[in-house]
This record gives sequence, structure tokens and C-alpha cells, in this order.
Amino acid sequence: MERIKIAVFVSGGGTNLQAIIDAVNNGALDVDINLVLSDRMDAYALERAQNAGISTVYINSKDFKEREDFIDRFLRLMEEYDVNFIVLAGYMKKVPPELVRKFWGRMVNIHPALIPAFCGKGYYGMKVHQAVIDYGVKITGVTVHLVDEQYDHGAIVAQMAVEVRDTDTPETLAERVLEYEHKIYPLALQLFAEGRVEIKGRKTYIKDK
Repeated sequence: MERIKIAVFVSGGGTNLQAIIDAVNNGALDVDINLVLSDRMDAYALERAQNAGISTVYINSKDFKEREDFIDRFLRLMEEYDVNFIVLAGYMKKVPPELVRKFWGRMVNIHPALIPAFCGKGYYGMKVHQAVIDYGVKITGVTVHLVDEQYDHGAIVAQMAVEVRDTDTPETLAERVLEYEHKIYPLALQLFAEGRVEIKGRKTYIKDK
């Protein structure tokens, strides 16, 4: 099986990126991180990548006069860095459908709730945790899912549950959920690295080793 060579797309601090880097470095995750790409030049995640000796690229659609040029640049970057798998880790832009189609089944995202609850357009960052608390649910969690052309809609690969406490604020809940994000993302990526994820329709099946 071809070794997975990933591009991690980021927009912010990059703590999930750091969890992936750490998992690779300690031997828990058998992938190569070929590129870290951001739509924000000031994203701290880029500094994390540079500190780890990983190539970084800034690309924003606003810098291109024609959409076709932006898409072409995006696709060429994936070829240039020999990327065969894409990992979204706090990437706040919708991925161009041309890229989604090219990498279908080989692009994943992490969401800070148990999809299909509290997900979709507008549900990102602290807004997710505020909605969880406002609704009064007792359990939330994290979801790793395949990316398709709709927000938070692709087949679910892995989930972990997180208790919602009566004393939680969006900030305290976010902090606790983030700890589980750091655990589940490397584990889910390792399933792909081992060729254990089988996709059938909108379901995934995890094969035994």
C-alpha cells in the first residue's frame, strides 16, 4: 500500500497539527507530513510546522483575480509536494469542490461535536460549544469524518464522547473537547495509514488488523 503523504490545512493556532506532528515523531502515526497550508499568513500553526522542519505555504483565494487560477494553484501545490491525503485541522475556509472531488475518500476533517448534532454551516469554534450548552445536552464529543461538498456532512470515521458538566462554560467545554481532539485525530489517521478504513456509501467500516 502506498504510504500516506499528507497536507495539513490550518487557519489558527494549530494544536491539532501539533498533536499529529507529535504522534509522527513518537512513532504512533505512520504518515509523512509533506506540507502545511494556511489561508492566513499569521496563523501560528505555520510556525509550529516550520519549527518541525515541515514545508509551509500561504494561499488565499482573495489574492487571485480569477477563481480558476486559485484552483489551479491549489491543485499544483498538491502535486508539487507529492500529497495523496489531506487533513483539515481548524481550516476555516470551505475546500474548493474541485479539490474535494480529486481527493474524495482521502480528505478528513475534525469537528468538536458528535455529528450530526451541532454541525453544518455556522457551527465552528466557540459557537459549537455555546450551542451545546444552550441546548442542554449531557454528552458532546468529537468527530473525524470524510470531507464532501457539504459542511460537516461526509461519512464518519471515528467519534469520542465528552461529558457536558452543569458548570461548563463554552471555554471550559472547548478546552476539554480539545484534549479529545488531540487523542482521536492521530488514531483516526493511523487507521488510514494501515489501510483499515473501508468506505461504503455514507458509512465507513474499520477492518481488523
